[in-house]
Amino acid sequence: MKILLLEDDYEYQISVKEYLENLGYEIDEASDGIEACDKIAKNSYHLLILDIKVPEISGHEVMKYAKNLNLQTPIMVMTSLTNIEDISTGYELGCNEYLKKPFNLAELKFRVNELMRKYYSKDDKNIIKIAKNFDYDTNLKQIKNGQNIVNLSQKEINLIEFLLSRVGMFSSIDDIKYEIWEDKEIDDAGIRMHIKNIRNKTSDDFIISHRGMGYKINV
Repeated sequence: MKILLLEDDYEYQISVKEYLENLGYEIDEASDGIEACDKIAKNSYHLLILDIKVPEISGHEVMKYAKNLNLQTPIMVMTSLTNIEDISTGYELGCNEYLKKPFNLAELKFRVNELMRKYYSKDDKNIIKIAKNFDYDTNLKQIKNGQNIVNLSQKEINLIEFLLSRVGMFSSIDDIKYEIWEDKEIDDAGIRMHIKNIRNKTSDDFIISHRGMGYKINV
């Protein structure tokens, strides 16, 4: 699962990045607020970890930017700011967790894993529950129904991972086409056929559709 880390202190950035990577997460780092906003606009993340006092624009402004994009991605604030006004502002802007510096890396692990479990129905850091009966292993890129592995093509796996990166949000045919096929030639009917094939291999409610809105994963 992919995390954006906004941290301008190089030592903090490296230690947190390496620690979370050792836990199995993919980390994309940013050193200032504008860089963070650029990456949020261009990529999909499962979690945003944001320092507040960073160059260019603050972590609070980055949170506003993410919310203006209607992202449902959970946000953890990681900062030395401890006064009640700053903490209140963070929660008002939509942060889901607050980690005060300095902190123990074990506490970071607990808070990150807990957010992932809460927002992605994870029983452990590598497993995502989908439509009650299915488990997706993010390391093996494999879906199981009980002990049975669901046989999926690479494009089907890519499509599922894209929808998982946008949990709670509907994605249009154009979104899917751009992200999975990179605007290569495929018509709408071809994408619908891929979605139908995934449902045939899993369940009708594995991917939810809504006319005029698109598709989302049932997590």
